[in-house]
Amino acid sequence: MNYADIKQYDVANGLGVRVSIFVSGCTHHCKGCFNAETWDFNFGKPFTQKEIDKIIEYLAPDYVAGLSVLGGEPFELSNQEGLLPLLRKVKETYPQKNIWCFSGYLFDEQILGEMCQESEITKEMIQYIDILVDGKFEIEKKNLMLRFRGSENQRIIDVKQSLACGEVVHWAHENER
Repeated sequence: MNYADIKQYDVANGLGVRVSIFVSGCTHHCKGCFNAETWDFNFGKPFTQKEIDKIIEYLAPDYVAGLSVLGGEPFELSNQEGLLPLLRKVKETYPQKNIWCFSGYLFDEQILGEMCQESEITKEMIQYIDILVDGKFEIEKKNLMLRFRGSENQRIIDVKQSLACGEVVHWAHENER
């Protein structure tokens, strides 16, 4: 897996001060994508244990709320394989910190309905994610007033609550300003 960027301090991609990783590789190719250079799976640099260690170090301060995983597309299979060791290590080292993930795939239909049925990696990966922003960016539904997402079709999902009750539960703070 390659990555485009690691941000030590990010306040735009989830609640609170966060560490963010932008993975490379996406097959959605959404019109108007803010990060189109990351469509290429070969863009950026190889993601290694060195980057995992750096992210774990960046997450150490108490004021850092957690990790955000963006792209590209984190749920492309090759990216899942690269991200899984990171997500395991984050939850092992900082169980109190949350993990946000941004995906063009739909949580209930594609991630749970297809990917988790076909891949043990996806099943494990989804267990580590607290909040998922799902759905492809749709330029026709672009809305700059939305928090943490670019178009009105995208949802902010509380993954833990959704898995516990068996239906999509929207994040409780989704509409707060």
